[in-house]
Amino acid sequence: MSTPLTNRKINLLQATSINMIDMVGIGPFVVMPFVVARFDNGLFIWAWVFGAFTALVDAMTWSELGAKYPLAGGTYNFHRIAFGDKGGKLMSFLFVWQTSIQAPLVVASAAIGFAQYLTYLVPLEFWQQKIVSGGLVILVFLLLYRKIEAIGKISVVMGSIVVLTIIWIIGSGLMAQQQPVKILPTGTESFFTLAFWAAIGNASVKTVYAYLGYYNVCHLGGEIKNPEKNIPRSIFISIFGIATLYLLMNISVMSVIPWQSVNADDKYLVSSFMEIIYGYQAGVIITVLILCIAFSSLFAVVLGYSRVPYAAAVDGNFFKQFAKLHPTKKFPHVSLIFLCGLGFVFSLFMRLGDVISSILAMRIVVQFIAQGVGVGLMRKRFGTKDLSFKIWLFPIPVIISIGIWIFLFISTGWFALWGSLIAVVGASVYFLIVSNQRENK
Repeated sequence: MSTPLTNRKINLLQATSINMIDMVGIGPFVVMPFVVARFDNGLFIWAWVFGAFTALVDAMTWSELGAKYPLAGGTYNFHRIAFGDKGGKLMSFLFVWQTSIQAPLVVASAAIGFAQYLTYLVPLEFWQQKIVSGGLVILVFLLLYRKIEAIGKISVVMGSIVVLTIIWIIGSGLMAQQQPVKILPTGTESFFTLAFWAAIGNASVKTVYAYLGYYNVCHLGGEIKNPEKNIPRSIFISIFGIATLYLLMNISVMSVIPWQSVNADDKYLVSSFMEIIYGYQAGVIITVLILCIAFSSLFAVVLGYSRVPYAAAVDGNFFKQFAKLHPTKKFPHVSLIFLCGLGFVFSLFMRLGDVISSILAMRIVVQFIAQGVGVGLMRKRFGTKDLSFKIWLFPIPVIISIGIWIFLFISTGWFALWGSLIAVVGASVYFLIVSNQRENK
């Protein structure tokens, strides 16, 4: 028997920790060299600024919607309400459809990144890396198969490890600084060139990926205490905190390692940075901590996304098996099993770079752009009187956000076609289901 998931046990600290450990996985460490290598003028820091700005303007939409509709499933409910009876069912189904593919890809990206970074400590053959990535997904599944109260406490511990690790990296770099990091153009260089914005677009596909997760609490809306205040607060605290840490970490690392010497495939850049300052043992320690962060992020990702198919199934807009809660622990165990199972398969057969681009391309249209449109539709239908959080300077942030998402969608290249194809297939499946339902009446 299915029941709505409203078990409000997660406080502000725990909610913020869940967001932050989702945001800081293996991503910022493995994409850092790729981002630096995209710029032939040393202005790579602006790709991280662009990523933070993207997260900030988009966060206003999430905060308004999350505070107004704090329900399990996040975007699923936002779409269902915003686009009306017919359009809402289609858009919410498309979101769950792409989530059922995209969420396991996110799981796979964290697991694959973990296995690759582990090779700094232990030489692993390709098949051995796949055993590690698959085993990691299984371990996360076992940890999440429990009550939400215990998960909230685990998240605070993991969040502390994330913040302290990055602070150590930042402090080490600032004390051992060997050259300044370039912030502004020099000579004939300019921000207003096609080459600079092509580099921003290419690199920001990766930096935005490193910021994703600031909205994770919206997927857990039914389990957040005082959601009208804590959902927006946790989102903005997470973004400002992580953006500050990312920018300082990049400045610290690249003040020790010359940006000209960095190659896109320097996957151990941060570990090498610590080894330069303190020796090999420090490189080992920071690698272990980065692996802990990657594991923490995987934990938070699976936690949030497992609530999405559940919410749709409870609403009768997805396969009814996903609507089941565990009989004693009261969490959506069928959804958890499915996402971890498919993530396990993806972790065995896909490459990290392709996974990252696929994730962003699939989400931009069906989730991020659609939510920007949806928040405008909701304001038109219901007004703003009952909103506990209102988008500042509306509609300017929404227009800017949609423009940025279109820019990033184009920047994913061929993966934009892949993301569009997934949406088209999902729409076809939806109309086929609706047609069959009408015939059976």
